[in-house]
Amino acid sequence: MFSIRSFARSAPRTISRLSASAARQSSRSSLSQTSWKPARTQAMKSFSSSALRREKSGEADDELIMKLDSELQIEKEMKDKEGAPVSVRDYIQNGPFEVIDTPGQEDVVLTRQFGDEKIHITFSIADINNLESENDYADPAMADEDAGENGQKEYDGSENGADGEGVEGAEGERSYPARLNIIIEKPGKGALSVESIVQDGMHVIENVYYYADAAFAYAKTPEQIHGRQDLYSGPPFANLDEDLQVLMERYLDERGINTALAIFVPDYIDMKEQKEYLRWLENVKGFVEA
Repeated sequence: MFSIRSFARSAPRTISRLSASAARQSSRSSLSQTSWKPARTQAMKSFSSSALRREKSGEADDELIMKLDSELQIEKEMKDKEGAPVSVRDYIQNGPFEVIDTPGQEDVVLTRQFGDEKIHITFSIADINNLESENDYADPAMADEDAGENGQKEYDGSENGADGEGVEGAEGERSYPARLNIIIEKPGKGALSVESIVQDGMHVIENVYYYADAAFAYAKTPEQIHGRQDLYSGPPFANLDEDLQVLMERYLDERGINTALAIFVPDYIDMKEQKEYLRWLENVKGFVEA
């Protein structure tokens, strides 16, 4: 999907630009020649109406609308052809979490009750957009740093998966990391806040924090974030005893934070990004046409 969309978005921009200052000077010059001649009052009115119409609708509008419409058709065809991934449909039907997806918002929220615990997971389509930006603006010179004596890059297999497929899966889909912000809250006991990454069906914990006041786990405002900076919330997860790390992974696995979730999240991000891009195209086209 990425290659088709990238190709569509990279079409040359042929929209011409009109100099606003030149247009204003032309209008003032024409008005100065006719403003004091009563016999041309009707011509002045006609000219003024034409000038207003030109200012309201720029020369680039029609071309921009055509390009937006073309992009919409490409995206709609892709959406109809691909549909919702099987992993997404199956997880929504059979998974333990309720999916809260607000149209127009980047974040997606998963919630569930586990005993007396309230589990809240957030992920964002910003991860896929950031990935595309990094690839678009990456320094080509960086590719030469790992080059061998023969001028070709030497691979040690560290960028490949266990099956040697690299950043592409079995079906040629691009693999990318998606971040999860997990909050497990108990009434009167505060909350655990877990930062982790899912990729290639794997869930990797980065940090586990504990907050006696659960409000700190949900902190979003600058004041709330600043207020928790002085708190000791725990060491880096990688510094923990290996057995403790394994048990923490099992703890999360029992709560549904597992391989199924790790497969679902990137697929859902991909699907939602396409939906939001379609919505954006339709909104921009409607604005320009108005």
